[in-house]
Amino acid sequence: MPEVTTTISQIEGSTAARTQIREHELATDRPAEKGGGNQGPMGGELFVASLGGCFMSNLVAAFQARGIEPKGLSATVSGTLNGTPPRFQKMTMAVNGHGIDRNQMEKMVLVAERGCIVANTLKQFMDVDISVG
Repeated sequence: MPEVTTTISQIEGSTAARTQIREHELATDRPAEKGGGNQGPMGGELFVASLGGCFMSNLVAAFQARGIEPKGLSATVSGTLNGTPPRFQKMTMAVNGHGIDRNQMEKMVLVAERGCIVANTLKQFMDVDISVG
């Protein structure tokens, strides 16, 4: 079975952590108002972003597989927190594209949603609503 592996290590002398993904590196941290050094996004923010990033790569690939080079694609992703301890209860994503027929966009959004590993995983545990904005 394929695996995805990352390495996360504390950045010495700070509240931040360094995440290594393949040859990419990013910092995570808490904002100053939560006692952090604000050196990067929080893990929960990356969790929300991971849905958008996974989905967007699938959306671009869906267009390209049909010989269409999309322009101006964007997605706004929100995660709704609830409970004690807090956890994400729902994720919503509004997808937009410039100069793309709405029907075509809706079809490509459906294709991308079906291929998105993060969306497929999250849907087992919470509501995930992806729509054309």
